[in-house]
Amino acid sequence: MSLAIPVVISQLGHTFVQTADSIIVGHFAGTIPLAAVSLVGSIFTIIMVIGIGISYGLTPLTAMENGRKNYAACGKLLSNSLLINIITSILLFLLIYFGMLLVIDDLGQDPEVVRQAKPYLGLLGISIIPLMVFNTFKQFAEGLGFTRQAMSISILGNIINICLGIIFVKGMFGIEPMGVKGVGWSTLIDRTIMAVIMAFYVFRSKHFQVYLKGFALNRISRFRSFKILKIGAPVALQYTFEVSAFGGAAILIGTIGAIPQAAHQTAIAMASMTYMMASGIGAAATIKTAHHFVSKNLHELRLSAVSGYHIILVFMMITAALFISLNAYLPWLYTSDREVIAIASQLLIIAGLFQLFDGTQVIGLSVLRGLSDVNTPTVITFVAYWVIGIPIGYVLGITLGLGAKGVWYGLTLGLSISSGLIFLRFQRLTKKLEKNISRT
Repeated sequence: MSLAIPVVISQLGHTFVQTADSIIVGHFAGTIPLAAVSLVGSIFTIIMVIGIGISYGLTPLTAMENGRKNYAACGKLLSNSLLINIITSILLFLLIYFGMLLVIDDLGQDPEVVRQAKPYLGLLGISIIPLMVFNTFKQFAEGLGFTRQAMSISILGNIINICLGIIFVKGMFGIEPMGVKGVGWSTLIDRTIMAVIMAFYVFRSKHFQVYLKGFALNRISRFRSFKILKIGAPVALQYTFEVSAFGGAAILIGTIGAIPQAAHQTAIAMASMTYMMASGIGAAATIKTAHHFVSKNLHELRLSAVSGYHIILVFMMITAALFISLNAYLPWLYTSDREVIAIASQLLIIAGLFQLFDGTQVIGLSVLRGLSDVNTPTVITFVAYWVIGIPIGYVLGITLGLGAKGVWYGLTLGLSISSGLIFLRFQRLTKKLEKNISRT
């Protein structure tokens, strides 16, 4: 927990940007702009987690080299990862600018929602570049066990985002009201500031000087780059399959109408916060697993992994109870539209039901990531969400007319299947490794 709590707060920073944007727009701009934030969020989050997943390849490798006391190798991994992440962020920006902005008109969404969504999506597309730079140094520091600094910078960044968002959206201090575009500008500014501060901290802090002796952007190794991508690419796919399933759900619900879409955004914003908190605990599990794996202490590895499962079960039971018991009140944080609140309150009950599945699959994936086992879990997440979850959600929500609730029932089924199969994979693999170590 001492390792996880700062990571949890830092991870929340990614999600809270979207949450803050939703709250600001919902209260100061209205229901149609809130639906525009939902549409953009469903698209941009997919792009964002691809980048975050790629950057995660650095963390377990850095933890392993640090465990071997091979400090120079950590700096070499950082330089390779920084170049990979910058190139990735540019490609993702081009994908948004020349891809998403062109096809958004053909998704069957409300025309006014699409009109307001376009400038917001364009600004978020640019923000992926500083976000990836920030995440590179964040993952490097966390892989070495320094988790509090990224947490502090994330808190600062979110304060900046909220203040600027209110000023730009509402129109204050002589600035004309910008609507949805205002939160796009605030997000871009805050992510740029966060990237600069995080990079400055790593390069200037005495904690990292021994590691940075191996840092050199002019000496990029294909071997190290391949090692980073060998872990990062499958992790990116895992995140993409899950988040794109929820993004696909937003688009499906958007074909029903702007009000259900705004309700989906309200509920998913809260569920995303608990997911990212679970992801922070999972990041700590990845680091601990990598350390124990390198030292071949498989008994401690299983104990720390099972502890992660216990922590996440308790945490998600608490959040589930909050979602279910306060389902009629929490949507008021985002909007005062009673039609939106009526649907969102029902979705929060479903969100409460899938909390345990969501948390346990995050921990399972994180432990397997620390063991460099990423390919089989990637297949599991694809099948659970896109072969089972989304098709069943479409049948229940659209074909059978259950609406947003039907789509969410399908997502819950996909989460439960993913959680169960990942746990079985964790049990089988760690017990097998434990037996192999005991024989030798």
